[in-house]
Amino acid sequence: MTPITLSATDLALAASLVVLDAGLSLALRLNLHRQLVLAAARMVVQLIGVGYLLRFVFALNDPVATLLLVLVMSLVAAREVAARPERRFRGFVTLAISLGSVLVATLATAGLALSTAIRPTPWYDPRYAVPLAGIVLGSVLNAASLTLDSLLGGVRRERSAIEAQLGLGVPFRQAAAGLFRTAVRRGLLPIINQMSAAGIITLPGIMTGQILAGMDPVEAVKYQILLLFLLTGASGLAALATAGLALRCLTDDRQRLRLDRLA
Repeated sequence: MTPITLSATDLALAASLVVLDAGLSLALRLNLHRQLVLAAARMVVQLIGVGYLLRFVFALNDPVATLLLVLVMSLVAAREVAARPERRFRGFVTLAISLGSVLVATLATAGLALSTAIRPTPWYDPRYAVPLAGIVLGSVLNAASLTLDSLLGGVRRERSAIEAQLGLGVPFRQAAAGLFRTAVRRGLLPIINQMSAAGIITLPGIMTGQILAGMDPVEAVKYQILLLFLLTGASGLAALATAGLALRCLTDDRQRLRLDRLA
């Protein structure tokens, strides 16, 4: 089966649906038409730019260029993770926590997939490494940002309970264990929901794209299962690393709760 090539006319017809939504926003006075149009235009520009960048990196087929691109993507994801929580640490601590968690989860998961299940030749082939890292980063971003927001928001609510336990001689890690579990649980909920809905409520995007590209549906399902397992592992690593590093920054050698480190 030959892959379907989309023309500019095909994309313009699809874009008419966005125009329709903008028209409905105007008619119903929803005041969303500008946001819709700007978001659509931004999406098009960003994706076209990424497309040409990937074409250039694929042509180079160089491990340094591949790793550099993945690191830049990770840095942008870490910045998004650090910017989303309502409460943050002072200085660059939040960004450092985010970057550490993102890198550990992404490199570990993508490295495992490239060295075992996918096994491209060469192993750093950007046609495999970059898209895999990109989709893992999306899941890692959600898990890490939700975990960090839950933990930093909850530590103020639980301040009295934590300090009461600390006053009785309970170690900080034990006093904050409930907060740690709650934050990690919240970070893992999106991927759990995604796995639960796959195949019954929705057909995941990767699987759908592969089927449209001509792959046998059963083979596409295998890749989707592999991908969801990878995303689950990456989300778990990101949530655990984020919560652990954040709690470490909320205490000191004297086992005190250091809320003064929060902005």
